[in-house]
Amino acid sequence: MTIIQSNVDIQKSVGEVYSFLSDLNNHEQLMPENIYNWSSTTDEAQFTIKNMAKLALKISQRIENKELICVPASEAPFAITLRWKLQQVDEQTTNATFVIEAELNMMMKMMAAGPLQKLVDHQVARLKAILG
Repeated sequence: MTIIQSNVDIQKSVGEVYSFLSDLNNHEQLMPENIYNWSSTTDEAQFTIKNMAKLALKISQRIENKELICVPASEAPFAITLRWKLQQVDEQTTNATFVIEAELNMMMKMMAAGPLQKLVDHQVARLKAILG
């Protein structure tokens, strides 16, 4: 199992951060430029990664103000879980950690680990930019 993660402190309450992340419609704002053909509902999102693949994700579990877990909604090239973990630092600060867990063989790990780390870092930075 390959685990890729990044975290950031955001100057918002855990409830505000959770509310934003729990709606997949908001996740388009977190995506890098190589994502297109985005369509989403509160619980599912479909998009294309330029020069790579089409992906469909769905929220499989919500733990209010603590965690959101997304899994593929359709066949994916490898087993993957996307997890947002939230921890309240104080009343107006939340630590958000974005974790990607992927079943990658050595070849896939060499090819995908760098881009996946960039994606995680980008989404965490965008979340901080949007929510402050």
